Amino acid sequence: MPTLVLDPEPVEIKALVERRRRLGQDLYDEVWEGVLHMNPGPHGRDANVQQQLAEILGPLARRAGLMPRVGPFNIGSPGDYRVPGGGLHRSAADELYYPTAALAIEIVSPGDETFEKLPFYAAHGVAEVLIVDPLQRSVRWLRLAGDGYAPIAGSSLIELGPDALAERIDWPT
Repeated sequence: MPTLVLDPEPVEIKALVERRRRLGQDLYDEVWEGVLHMNPGPHGRDANVQQQLAEILGPLARRAGLMPRVGPFNIGSPGDYRVPGGGLHRSAADELYYPTAALAIEIVSPGDETFEKLPFYAAHGVAEVLIVDPLQRSVRWLRLAGDGYAPIAGSSLIELGPDALAERIDWPT
């Protein structure tokens, strides 16, 4: 259940945030315009699909001159960032907060905020968004069009599209 705690932040919340950081449980936490969103780690089926995406997209990305990072990273700045499940970058820059990505990968989990992230990604110039839903066994590939995203049949970044990718995934049961 979503909970918003207005300032001042109770000491118990500070302790919870610190405990999550210390235990490495905050890897997928995000800050949306100064509001902390505590997200759980991925379900096993999501990690399964994430590994397959790394194996499938990695060689295609390198062939296209892109840097694959299939695993969490931050897009945005310290007070306002999102954490996709992976992505492709145009450079090998080593940063804590990336201003953008060529491609952001979202692996859908029940009740997550994947689709609410799209306006943020668009505002940060993320060229394409790949949305993979292990439960629905579906792949959506979107391209930035104006201030939003439109579905595409094939990526302009790598030689792959949603249908071909869906066929290559060994979907978890």
